[in-house]
Amino acid sequence: MSITRRRALVLGGTAASLAVGGVAWRQLGGSDHLAAAAVEAPLRQPAVLDSRNGRLQATLTAAVGTELAGRATRGFSYNGTSPGPTLRVRPGDEIALRLVNQLPDMTNLHTHGLRVSPSGAADNPFVEIAPGASFDYRIRVPADHPVGTFWYHPHHHGVAADQIFGGLAGALLVVPQRKPMDIDVAEDLVLLVCDTTLSGDGTPVGPSHDDRVIGREGELLLVNGQARPTIAAQAGTWQRWRLINTCTSRVLDIGLSDRAVVQVALDGSLLPSPLEQEWVRLSPGNRVDVLVPASAAGRFPVLARGVDRGSHGSAKASTSTTTLAVLDVTGSGAAAPRPTVPTASAPDLPRPTRQRVITMTMGRGRSSDIAFGFDDKLYDPQRIDQEVTAGTTEEWLLNNAGPLAHPFHLHVWPFQVVATNDNQPLVPVLQDVVLVPPWSWVRIRIRFDGQQGKTVYHCHIVDHSDAGMMGTIQVG
Repeated sequence: MSITRRRALVLGGTAASLAVGGVAWRQLGGSDHLAAAAVEAPLRQPAVLDSRNGRLQATLTAAVGTELAGRATRGFSYNGTSPGPTLRVRPGDEIALRLVNQLPDMTNLHTHGLRVSPSGAADNPFVEIAPGASFDYRIRVPADHPVGTFWYHPHHHGVAADQIFGGLAGALLVVPQRKPMDIDVAEDLVLLVCDTTLSGDGTPVGPSHDDRVIGREGELLLVNGQARPTIAAQAGTWQRWRLINTCTSRVLDIGLSDRAVVQVALDGSLLPSPLEQEWVRLSPGNRVDVLVPASAAGRFPVLARGVDRGSHGSAKASTSTTTLAVLDVTGSGAAAPRPTVPTASAPDLPRPTRQRVITMTMGRGRSSDIAFGFDDKLYDPQRIDQEVTAGTTEEWLLNNAGPLAHPFHLHVWPFQVVATNDNQPLVPVLQDVVLVPPWSWVRIRIRFDGQQGKTVYHCHIVDHSDAGMMGTIQVG
């Protein structure tokens, strides 16, 4: 049987990834860094905190200590695990969440992608929760909120990268009113991808100078806190994978070694029609929902390929390919037809009433470190950078004037990408993170409806936003 070029490249990349994994173990303090029995162990799903009668009432405790890659570590956890529990709500629900801070630094919570109020006790990035303190969030999910895949993570400026890199993240699903899934599949799985680097005693390692410049990339690439977990599937069935990139900086292409997947959603928005893909790309913060066919029995690598994000001096991102997980198909069965996906229409946004240019810049900060900002300004929470009239539609030209890629994220109001300088095909969907390559621009259209208040936009390479690449926006 002939081997396609893609298949040959994939097999070569897989063999290399296994060798790289061994090197990483030695770099991190010896063979005991990972529990050998935990590698390729069955994929675990996070615990689910589900809403009842229109309300999700729960406590999240952020603390030091969790299992990562099969061993006890001093990573960070929500309720003792990394990732934290999956929050599952429905349109119209209230999220009544008490966040308890048992970390050594300030923290808070961002419900990434939810189209909810940014004010008061809702999705407010300016909340500060001191060590030993707690805060009661009250977040109302609009009755017309789309169902889809979202996530939550800390957002306190200056320490957000450390806390996410340490393991603080969790899935947040908005599901239909009367059933937990909107697509009929055999398995509906959360695959939360994170990376970290641990010292010999299991403590997350802080960033080097190059890490702060390019954005840190951990030596361990994990799924639901596990090293190369095994995803079990029955032959002849379909699975839905909710892929969530919670890495601090890594941009990833994810694909199966032997088959295409069917992308059905991006950033919590259904596509107008399913799209067959060999690779799906996720910048930090992105979510991609895919349907995966389990055909003939066998073990098939799930691959993650690093994406070139540019360089600055000696700082350069990894572009290697590694085995992220293994799809283990057992049994026999006739191939089932592709599941029916709910109808989605392309966004129909009004013509913009205003255009803005937002320029991503880098330079020297107050010390010798590289500083990042927008329009040559470092983040200042007291300054309003963009004032917008509620109910209007705007186009923003995101201009990257530097040698590093930046994934742009806007809280609360999703946007549609309407043009790029490289004329790449566009997906007509609302999203909340878009990657702007080095020396490039992306034009987005935003409808500022539904919510009012003050929040932020920023680069989702969190080391960059912590270093100043964040701005404030007031809508009212």
